[in-house]
Amino acid sequence: MSRPRFPRRLYARGSEPDARFSLANERTFLAWITSGLGLLSAGVALESFALALHPTFRLAAALTLIGGGMVCAVMGWLRWLRVEQALREGRPLPSTGAMAVLASVLAVACLLVVGGLLAA
Repeated sequence: MSRPRFPRRLYARGSEPDARFSLANERTFLAWITSGLGLLSAGVALESFALALHPTFRLAAALTLIGGGMVCAVMGWLRWLRVEQALREGRPLPSTGAMAVLASVLAVACLLVVGGLLAA
C-alpha cells in the first residue's frame, strides 16, 4: 500500500499530469530553494566577515539578503503548488512576480553595500 502524497488536497484534484512536467516543476522549485540558500549565505557572510563597510549599511544589506532568501523559499513553494495545480487541472500555467521580487532584493542589497562603501 502506498503512502498518501503531500499535500493531499493538491493530489486529490484533477488528473495525474505527464511525469516530465511534474519533475520539471520540481526542478524549478529546487532552483528557487537554491537561490534562497544563496541569498541567505550571502547575507550571513556579509555580516560575518569584517568588511570595510559602514556597520549600519552592512547590517541592512545582510538582513535584506537573509529576508530575501526566506521569501525566495516561500515563493518557490507557493509557485510549485500553483503550477502543479494548473498541470493537474489542465489550465494554463500561472504567471509569477517572483523574479521581480528577487531582482528588487538584489538591487536593494547592492545599493546598501555601495552606500556602506561610500559612508565608510
